[in-house]
Amino acid sequence: MTTTSPVSSSTAGATSAQPPAARSSRTVAFLAFATMFVIGTDTFLVAPLLPTLTDAFDVSPDISGWMVSAYALGYAVFALIAGPISDGRDRRRVLLTGLTGFIVMTALCGFAQGFWTMILFRFLAGVSAAFVSPQIWASIPVLVKPQEIVRTMGFATAGLSIAQFAGIPLGSWLAAGSWHLPFWAIGGLSVALWLLLARLFPSVPGRPGTGSGAKAILGTYKTVLGAGRLRWYLLGYLVFQTGNFEAISFLGSWFTKDFGLNVSSVGTAMMAVGAGNVIGSLFGSRLIARLGLYRSLLTGVLTMGVLYCLVPLAPNLGVALTLLALVMMVGGCVFPVFMSILQSQTETARGTVSSLSNSAMYVGTTVGGAVGGVLLGNVTGFWGVAGFTVAAYLLSLAVYAAAGAFRKREAGA
Repeated sequence: MTTTSPVSSSTAGATSAQPPAARSSRTVAFLAFATMFVIGTDTFLVAPLLPTLTDAFDVSPDISGWMVSAYALGYAVFALIAGPISDGRDRRRVLLTGLTGFIVMTALCGFAQGFWTMILFRFLAGVSAAFVSPQIWASIPVLVKPQEIVRTMGFATAGLSIAQFAGIPLGSWLAAGSWHLPFWAIGGLSVALWLLLARLFPSVPGRPGTGSGAKAILGTYKTVLGAGRLRWYLLGYLVFQTGNFEAISFLGSWFTKDFGLNVSSVGTAMMAVGAGNVIGSLFGSRLIARLGLYRSLLTGVLTMGVLYCLVPLAPNLGVALTLLALVMMVGGCVFPVFMSILQSQTETARGTVSSLSNSAMYVGTTVGGAVGGVLLGNVTGFWGVAGFTVAAYLLSLAVYAAAGAFRKREAGA
């Protein structure tokens, strides 16, 4: 497959479509940040509520985790459908429709009368979110100038990062009054976001002639996954995220196990670590522009690997937090690079690629979570978890290298 430019602002096969209305990169960056923050906050909102919800619905702690998993499952499964469907439609319309469903289902979570109704509403909230997030990633390369793509994706990443590390304490704080309140608060915030997007987010026409039936969806995936370089890049991204979330998922457990932190202290520590991710997301674009996408990817992932090799050697919590904050800062630079590279491989199926990358992240989270628990429990300190992460990083780079990402012609990109 011939690599298409990451800077193209038109969709192949849609030359007759009207170009999107002009919007400044700052406006697009703000909208991307706000959208990913709201969606991300809802994703991580339920975790601190589990003990309260378990008691309220009188269910066993063994199954209470499904109130978290239901959202992720709905997102991961329906993202695979939402991507191809959105590629043939105006992304603004898909975005607003998906957000409407998200508002309704999130608000209904606050009215849930039992465990199974909560499971249903969380699942449907995840389904709705699957139609929202991919539109942001797919629209950025179309709406902003070439030199602003990585920077704008960095703002979207920052919104997700802040949500990831603020969702747990925010949920705990809001739930101090009632477990219903967090869901209604996010629902209300989502209404404000909808009004903002309706006012400022421009039309982004899809590819004419793209169907929404099963045959059309399968055809889109056949085209995307049939492109040799893109399918290898997606595989490499999956491997990277497996290692990435294998470590992130068990940082709190490690803090408790080796440093004796309680639940509230773990939350504070995770916010400190997450600050690094936000910094990297917001301010890494200049360095990326200087190095180029592929050189930034290689340098960034290798740097993260080296830092993870040092983490198990940390003599105290302060050193561990410093090293992990550095890891997350580099990760904040690397994530928009991954997304930019993936989006640059196609002009006709950006929604599908966004959905595949999001699903890959959730699959990686699931696999990493299963492996990390075993390694943390059976290997001294953080060595097992860190070792798996470093191995995954190296394998991810090997996949990209085998696909030709770091050849001289590409490395300069």
